Amino acid sequence: MTDLPRTSASHDSIVITRARVNNLKDVSLTIPKNQITVFTGVSGSGKSSIVFDTIAVEAQRQLYATFSAFIRNFLPKYERPDAETIAELTTPIIVDQKPVGGNPRSTVGTMTDIYALVRGLFAKFGDPVTDDVLLFSFNSPQGMCPDCEGLGRTIRPDVDLLVDRSKSLDEGAVLLPGFKVGGMEWQMYAGYDGLDAAKKLDDYSEAEWHTLLHGSGGKVALSVKSGVYNADYVGLVDRVAKQFASPTVSQRTRDKLQPFLAEGMCPGCEGSRLSPRARSVRIDGRTVGDWTSMQITDLIEALAAVSNPAAGPAAATTRALLQRVADIGLGYLSLDRATATLSGGEGQRLKMVKHLGSSLTGVTYIFDEPSTGLHPRDVHRLNDMLVALRDKGNTVLVVEHDPDVIVVADHIVDVGPGAGAHGGEIVYQGDLAGLRASGTRTGNALARTGTVKQRVREATGHLNVTGANLHNLKNVSVSIPTGVLTAVTGVAGSGKSTLIGEVFMAEHPNAVLVDQGPIGTSSRSTPATYLGIMDPLRKAFAQVSGLAPGLFSFNSDGACETCGGRGVIITEIAHMDPVTTHCESCHGRRFKEEVLRHHLRGKSIADVLELSAEEATGFFTEKAMLTKARALVDVGLAYLSLGQPVSTLSGGERQRIKLATELGRSGSVYVLDEPTTGLHMSDVDTLLALMNRFVDDGNTVIAIEHNLDVVQQADWIIDMGPDGGRDGGEVVFTGTPEELLKAEKSLTGEFLRRYHER
Repeated sequence: MTDLPRTSASHDSIVITRARVNNLKDVSLTIPKNQITVFTGVSGSGKSSIVFDTIAVEAQRQLYATFSAFIRNFLPKYERPDAETIAELTTPIIVDQKPVGGNPRSTVGTMTDIYALVRGLFAKFGDPVTDDVLLFSFNSPQGMCPDCEGLGRTIRPDVDLLVDRSKSLDEGAVLLPGFKVGGMEWQMYAGYDGLDAAKKLDDYSEAEWHTLLHGSGGKVALSVKSGVYNADYVGLVDRVAKQFASPTVSQRTRDKLQPFLAEGMCPGCEGSRLSPRARSVRIDGRTVGDWTSMQITDLIEALAAVSNPAAGPAAATTRALLQRVADIGLGYLSLDRATATLSGGEGQRLKMVKHLGSSLTGVTYIFDEPSTGLHPRDVHRLNDMLVALRDKGNTVLVVEHDPDVIVVADHIVDVGPGAGAHGGEIVYQGDLAGLRASGTRTGNALARTGTVKQRVREATGHLNVTGANLHNLKNVSVSIPTGVLTAVTGVAGSGKSTLIGEVFMAEHPNAVLVDQGPIGTSSRSTPATYLGIMDPLRKAFAQVSGLAPGLFSFNSDGACETCGGRGVIITEIAHMDPVTTHCESCHGRRFKEEVLRHHLRGKSIADVLELSAEEATGFFTEKAMLTKARALVDVGLAYLSLGQPVSTLSGGERQRIKLATELGRSGSVYVLDEPTTGLHMSDVDTLLALMNRFVDDGNTVIAIEHNLDVVQQADWIIDMGPDGGRDGGEVVFTGTPEELLKAEKSLTGEFLRRYHER
């Protein structure tokens, strides 16, 4: 029997024809399957519009359409992207940088499913043997600690906030609201037979102190307007804790109690989250809590040394999964680490672990800048994972800026030539050699190495951290110079964020932390509202029209009545995809027609909000608005439109908008958390110019950063290490970039040397 001819070569490729999502300009594209394709281009060029908003959305939409109506009702709903053809798709697995979940019960162990294997080991091979896997689950009633209900932490009244020990009850020692001397609440304690109301709390015996805080039993006669009644005595701490935890207590009461509470490790389980019975079971003398609190690299060694031969196969399986976590550079984590504390990059790499052991083939894996948060030392580990996924017979699509990741691509798609309205086109397709010779911004950037800063600024003073021991820091003392640009470097888990983001910020609370967290308080927030452009803009329109400013707000009187100022109508029908259409009443412009009839220098309010920041600088003559628009351009966001929802911005874009609000200030200390995240290589120069401008204006800038172009242009460098987790937490180098090149014990110095040798 002869093979039938294939009807189309496109079966070997994902085919997109005339895509018009966001800024894409009728993009047609053929992406080879079973290869690694990296999408490059400046921020805002349209990479994510192709990969996530077109390919990923349509693949998910078609996949979900194969499920029953009942199942679809519980799944996210997607509408078809705006494209003529999106064909030859395969099942998508999207590994993005969205937070892995703030659920307080989610840990590294539960997220990776490794803790399920640990529970099985202790249930079957622990001493004593229980054969009850749920006994070791802190999410089950039989396994969770009764004090903290499996959270490992408790919110309890802080005694030092509740009372003034230098006073007696008669002198008002209880500081809680409502405990005025003579009042009913005060009588509960001052009138109790077991307490001396005239005695200073500092002079209480241990028994009296316990009675005041935790005592129970007995009656207290309370005098009220209606007479006297007997109440059951409850200690002060227990009473406040019970009142705060009560589901019937009012929010007003909770708000009053909140300042007197403190969160800390559960004293009952010491943070292990488990019941006393679960904590009594051991393997080779260690409890399950001992295992989960170990650094993963140490746990691998402990599993290799398990003495019970019968447990060998299960221990080996668990060890293999843990080794995958270590192989992606996260061996410094522990299984009990809460996922809410992970960075975006750490979370993304942990998501990858679950897929590395999969035997699925013919899948499309989609990654969003997976190198985020990675030191140059660890990028090769990421590349190894991408190659492993491809070699299993899968298609791997990666949106990435890091040149060390781009080199592993089989195929490269460069999007540009610029950002926003200046982007949305395919400017190059092919291999790495062709990209380097293409003359695109990406191609040109790949050819450069930059220079190490020779003339550094002199410090105007110093801000000190002394004896820091938080997390993995080992009695760290460091002096941070003021009036200069300092880069804090080191591999993931070395202690950078702990030292600067936690210890330094706690000791120097006036410093301004500019991170990549959310901005805006509602889904309607835009760059114009966040920067304060909207108020003067509304007033300007009110002045030329003679109408009230509120009429020029799509959140108020001026909103289109049909769509409520959203610009779109979302129609949801049970078991079907939602249909989002431009509002026919306002044509997607969000305002009433009567509002749009009024103009400021020939433009309606909707016209102005559709301007990019770059276009807005040519339109505004009003100083307040012009300054804000120029600030967006200065921070590298010239392509953003003033009315774009902030919910659509990346973490790096949000961070740069925050920086835009700080321009022109002097005398401040700014801490920037990986400011190059999401930045194209050619845009790093813009960021460096911005940071230098901050310093030249009289500020101090401290950047937690991996990017070697930033590191080599800093005035001072603090390198943490020598490695991550238990093997980090030390300052391995301080000095200038030129001195770092010669530092033999610094991993950052080693890779800076390699950067200049290539």
